[in-house]
Amino acid sequence: MFPAIGLVVLLLMVFGGFVITGGALEPVLHAIPHEMLIIGGASVGALIIGNSTKELKALGAGLGKVFKGPTYKKQDFLDVIFLVSRLMKTLRTDGPIALEPHVEDPFNSAIFAEYPRLLKDKALIHLIADTLRLVVVSSGTLDVHAVEEVVDHSLKTHHHAVMQPVTTLSTLSDSLPALGIVAAVLGVVKTMGAIDKPPVILGGMIGSALVGTFLGVLLAYGMVGPLASRLKQVLDADTAIYNVVKQIIIASLHGHPQPLVIEAARSGIAHANQPGFAEVFDGLRGK
Repeated sequence: MFPAIGLVVLLLMVFGGFVITGGALEPVLHAIPHEMLIIGGASVGALIIGNSTKELKALGAGLGKVFKGPTYKKQDFLDVIFLVSRLMKTLRTDGPIALEPHVEDPFNSAIFAEYPRLLKDKALIHLIADTLRLVVVSSGTLDVHAVEEVVDHSLKTHHHAVMQPVTTLSTLSDSLPALGIVAAVLGVVKTMGAIDKPPVILGGMIGSALVGTFLGVLLAYGMVGPLASRLKQVLDADTAIYNVVKQIIIASLHGHPQPLVIEAARSGIAHANQPGFAEVFDGLRGK
């Protein structure tokens, strides 16, 4: 919602301020379609040159996230704490054999099935299942620090993958002012070809050319750059749930008491989504 509101405010302030200060919108509006054809077309071409189909699809999905906001809310963080804590309790009380069917086929597990929203995130489910599978197949003989190192590597790989759309948008933002100059230069070339025209016509042609520079800068710093920044905020917020999984597993494997495990899980959650200690503790007692 806020990105859409921001775009409206941006356009109103830029073009409204231009009109209020005595500018005429007609020449600008007349030039925008032609300049946008060059700048927009060049931007699309640059995106195709620099990215694979997979990355372009990720970019489209990322733009959707900008307007939808973070996927995970407070209840989702509670659910992941409850889910992983139950799995660790199964390991601790019933042993690796009892846990094995749940981590081998999490999508058909009775425990995982209680959290359908979490099951939609396959990367999250695989992080939980794959990490605990290591513990199961080793019968609990793995060094906890080795498990933590594996989890950290998985989180780093995942973070790099999900942040790719941010990199793509940032690169596009950096290139847009230059593409605006390209459009402006072409406008100047066109103007020079009509140098014998009256000054009124030449002035209009030069003004149209300058609109290209204006659009390039506006798109870069007023739209695409802020979109990249917002997307990073959203993705960072969503990846926090992966760190919650890590903290619960590692703290449990270290044999820490439950209050410390809870605090390890809560510590990495932003205040807006952070459940209270009593809320988590009471919820776990009912599991």
